[in-house]
Amino acid sequence: MDCNSVGLVKPQTFNFGSTDNPLVLESGHLLGPVDIVFETYGAPNADRSNAILILHALSGNHHAAGYNDPHDRQTGWWDGMIGPGKPFDTNRFWVICSNIIGGCKGSTGPTSIDPLTGAPYGLNFPIVTIGDMVEAQKRLVDHLGISRLYSMAGGSMGGFQVLEWALRFPDMVRSAICIASAARLSAQAIAFNSIGRSAIIRDPEWKEGQYNGKGPEQGLAMARMIGHITYLSEMLLDVKFGRRLQSANRFSYNFTSEFAIESYLNYKGSTFTQRFDANSYLYITKAMDYFDLSRAYGPLKQAFARIKARCLFVSYSSDWLFPTLQTKEMVRALLSNGKPVSFIEVDSPFGHDAFLLEEEKLGRIVSGFLTGVGKEVEA
Repeated sequence: MDCNSVGLVKPQTFNFGSTDNPLVLESGHLLGPVDIVFETYGAPNADRSNAILILHALSGNHHAAGYNDPHDRQTGWWDGMIGPGKPFDTNRFWVICSNIIGGCKGSTGPTSIDPLTGAPYGLNFPIVTIGDMVEAQKRLVDHLGISRLYSMAGGSMGGFQVLEWALRFPDMVRSAICIASAARLSAQAIAFNSIGRSAIIRDPEWKEGQYNGKGPEQGLAMARMIGHITYLSEMLLDVKFGRRLQSANRFSYNFTSEFAIESYLNYKGSTFTQRFDANSYLYITKAMDYFDLSRAYGPLKQAFARIKARCLFVSYSSDWLFPTLQTKEMVRALLSNGKPVSFIEVDSPFGHDAFLLEEEKLGRIVSGFLTGVGKEVEA
């Protein structure tokens, strides 16, 4: 085990709301009771002012660091960033990560039991938005006795949540780290999400969302394959796979997966079906499509006037899903309001997934930023 690991971590569950006092969603629908599964790393200081909230991306969850079982072969999804002496240093900070509502890892979502029917929600689960996810997280933060977060960080859809937090609850966010994200999805990104959802819905095993057991595995695998292509750069695909064949350097002249890239995508799709729910994929990608800060808060310059946090934005040179141009748009909006903001574009061949794959580079950036925030707090 890594000597700088947070070690064994036990997930916790926070329950709030009820059928009589539900969470009111942006759609107007009501949700309750609500479970939020979360993990914490490190310890709170006396006034709980050292809390950092980590927000996960589409396929992530609350297990960001350490192990849930001594026999686990894999650590949490951001283990290289969270722990003693790591960028989110648990010797200094109390780090919290929760699973979003709409997910399938314990927080209330379409796989949860509907209290009105006693059966899984399925498509009876209401549509949720990024704002709804943040509202649920706010209930958790209040429950934990935190009046103001030292910082928060997230990449991709996690970055959406960071931005929503900074705008919706500006007095609660001292600093914010938004990585490989944007103020809205592009039309191209929405198109890829739509194709992924279509693959799930057209799978005969989807059964209008009321499947039991394995469900629409082929459709979900296809959706993941489509999505995974957007996370990688053309350069990385060429270097890693090129036109290499799986076997001898000859064609089989049939429709089997012959190229190495085909086999890789098949593997990614297959393994994803073992850990994710098809309906949750539908709900989460729809929430990403709906996210648009300008629609919710007005033009970015006007919207970002609300922000009180010191912000750090990180983009990646080969990320075509959330290109640097979109990050610069947000940075300019903050600068035009005289807001404190830092920005760096990291030169990387890894595309959108770079924020998960190149932790050493990102770690240096985050550590420097949090040190600067600390100096401001002490001043």
